[in-house]
Amino acid sequence: MGRHGTIANRKASQDSKRAQVFTKYARAITVAAKSGGDPDYNMSLKHAIDKAKGINMPNDNITRAIKKGTGELAGETYESGSFEGYGAGGVAVIVDVLTDNRNRTTAAMKHAFDKFGGNLGVPGCVSYMFERKGIIIIEKTNGIEEDALMEAALENGAEDMITHEDSFEVQTTPDTFNDVSEALKAAGYEFVEADIEYVPSMESAPTDEHDIKNLKKMIDMLEDNDDVQKVYHNCSLDLDE
Repeated sequence: MGRHGTIANRKASQDSKRAQVFTKYARAITVAAKSGGDPDYNMSLKHAIDKAKGINMPNDNITRAIKKGTGELAGETYESGSFEGYGAGGVAVIVDVLTDNRNRTTAAMKHAFDKFGGNLGVPGCVSYMFERKGIIIIEKTNGIEEDALMEAALENGAEDMITHEDSFEVQTTPDTFNDVSEALKAAGYEFVEADIEYVPSMESAPTDEHDIKNLKKMIDMLEDNDDVQKVYHNCSLDLDE
């Protein structure tokens, strides 16, 4: 994503697509579990499980997804990948996928970009406009002191902390993400979201209303695809509004 939307908008979006989000997170758990089914020894699996629990995914679903990954249950074989291109108004877009049929997913990506005035490009065509960073979102509450949170984050290796209207955004390098997130959890902080993401190093601000509407529609179509894990963009506007 580009600019983080408000927590209320993010939660509303998750609630409206809860079953679909469960499917996406189950795939992520299954893929991570291929490297081992014990989250104490598999940080990727631990991270995937934490994300699933963060949206109240039932434990039975999590266990089933792990067993599919370890081979205890039959399941599909997924491969990870990403697609890059430009949406309406010249906004750079990266789409992370987990798919069991690359041809089907490629066709769906091309259709979504073409339908709404975008252009699906080649690998690397827009990723140079982004950096990989660990992002931890913590909701503002009366019980959280900004200075204390910043101190805890920086002491454990965070790069920066940004204060938003209703949240704090802790930024890390990919290498320090696990250390920072584990330290903040141990200190009692609860996360709205925590992941390693593409963060834009340069932003785009389309002004044409038609382009903005088409961009929103394209991102909605991409996010509705079960193969899509996450959509990132460098639009400086809050497209969740």
